[in-house]
Amino acid sequence: MKKAFIIIVVSLLLVSCGDKQPKGTTTTTEKPKKTIAVPSFNADSAYQFVAQQTNFGPRVPETQAHANCAEWLVSKLDGYADTVIMQEFRTRLFNDKGIDGQNIVAVFHPEAKKRIVLCAHWDSRPYADHDPDIANSRKPIDGANDGASGVGVLLECARQFKLQELPQNLGVDIVLFDLEDYGPHQEEAELYYDESVNHWALGSQYWSKHPHVYGYKAYYGILLDMVGGSNPNFPKEYYSQGYAAWVSNKVWRKAADMGYRTYFTNELGTMISDDHIPMNQIAGIPTIDIIDLQPNSSNQCFPEVWHTLNDNLEHIDKTTLGMVGDVLLHVVYEE
Repeated sequence: MKKAFIIIVVSLLLVSCGDKQPKGTTTTTEKPKKTIAVPSFNADSAYQFVAQQTNFGPRVPETQAHANCAEWLVSKLDGYADTVIMQEFRTRLFNDKGIDGQNIVAVFHPEAKKRIVLCAHWDSRPYADHDPDIANSRKPIDGANDGASGVGVLLECARQFKLQELPQNLGVDIVLFDLEDYGPHQEEAELYYDESVNHWALGSQYWSKHPHVYGYKAYYGILLDMVGGSNPNFPKEYYSQGYAAWVSNKVWRKAADMGYRTYFTNELGTMISDDHIPMNQIAGIPTIDIIDLQPNSSNQCFPEVWHTLNDNLEHIDKTTLGMVGDVLLHVVYEE
């Protein structure tokens, strides 16, 4: 429980003067601060949104599970947002194969000039190429943390935006990117390496070049990736701090104020190539990446379940979902 201590100082000014003020003085009336009501993030609801995504099976583009999940996501967001847009596009994979993708955009307060974009990727990795069992290397993953966790948090945020109106002058766009995780298998990474081409984050690359509204601009963006694991470590990701330090600092200050400093560590994280890169470089939107980075992991710098078959619902922690969602709602409503 938080306790607020209010100290009231009363100054007694010459009673004999009554209500008169000395000449040359000005009476200033301080305006009361506007109280901002921030809705409570429901971690149980976010968890169920993660579970529903994984129930469809691996959400690999151009599979039935992917199509079924897309239909469900559009339906859920349609019940919360003012407008929902399915942005269909065609692009090329690392091996030059053409593939269809779908970005899903939910718009709140479309008339507002000041906008924040919140995003995550909703597809899942077609290869468990970091699984400790080599026999699983070519199997698709559930992507409960890597993809579904961020989407689950944003769906719950969308539900709260519907229940409790956003500030009138603020618009929010939730963008769910497709084809983020269809980069080359690690065994083929060197074969297809080209420093001039980003084989990952294909959906965000497309949206950054062709946003859902012509000439779209946002005040800033926040990307969620792998925000559902136990005992997370959210440092200030390197590129986020380089492109949008003021956004990182705003979010991390709020997390610290809310008692989450242990997890939102005030440290500089490693360089992560993620959906926020094209948003910064192409769309020109200052965007940060809230991502769980584990410096002592045996799986590069990512959680141990990353790109393995163990990235499933068993390893999703409601407490982490709740913490991230809590911070996000406060940042948005207090903007």
